[in-house]
Amino acid sequence: MRFSVEGVEGIGEIHVGADLPGIIAAASDLEDGDVVVVTSKIVSKAEGRIVQADDREDAITAETVRIVASRAFDGGVTRIVENRQGIVQAAAGVDASNAPDGTVLLLPLDPDASARELATGLRALTGAHVGVIITDTVGRAWREGQTDLAIGAAGVQVFEDLRGSVDASGKPLAVTMPCVADEIAGAAELVKGKSAGVPVAIVRGLGRYVGDLDLPGARSIIRPAERDLFRQGADEAYDEGYRAGFDEAQAEGSLRA
Repeated sequence: MRFSVEGVEGIGEIHVGADLPGIIAAASDLEDGDVVVVTSKIVSKAEGRIVQADDREDAITAETVRIVASRAFDGGVTRIVENRQGIVQAAAGVDASNAPDGTVLLLPLDPDASARELATGLRALTGAHVGVIITDTVGRAWREGQTDLAIGAAGVQVFEDLRGSVDASGKPLAVTMPCVADEIAGAAELVKGKSAGVPVAIVRGLGRYVGDLDLPGARSIIRPAERDLFRQGADEAYDEGYRAGFDEAQAEGSLRA
């Protein structure tokens, strides 16, 4: 099986209200089965998700639903949080890189809806049956460095569910469900880069994953709270357990008194 990944040149600077489907369609030659991978920053710019840089900490707080972990370091504090899109990442996805001078960018309010709008526009303009993945850069528990993951998706199967099938040795696969959307996002980042000015990539040869626009989006990738084994940072979990134990001991002491 073969597939290719190609960066789309000539996108240029994106401003508020920009016609992203029109810009991408004009800069590329889309075919049926292509997956268009778009950096979230240009979606945020087009949607006006921009605030002044001196409001960055307030913006992080406003975008935060739950603090997972917080660590002080020389020069500031790193906050790992769950943001309003349900994504767990540093600084709620508020980012100054590739943003206009003096500003920072927030993530799209609803990345899946943004992806559907973009996919709908591209299909209408080009006649090509394409899927869209919107990406952002995140770190990973247990591993250094960052990679791009899918935060929005439309017209693409985000998972390949292999549960119930067998591997090459005939052994049953009970839990195997590759996150295709994240794999495509990571592959596309290899040609987009962080500083090359190439915010869009075309992945060709994976048409088997392209489908209807009402397929589940990237929100379905987020693990539900009841199955989240890493819901807190180590120190935060310890402190909560310590406080719970202290409160329980106090309550028992009051009962004995």
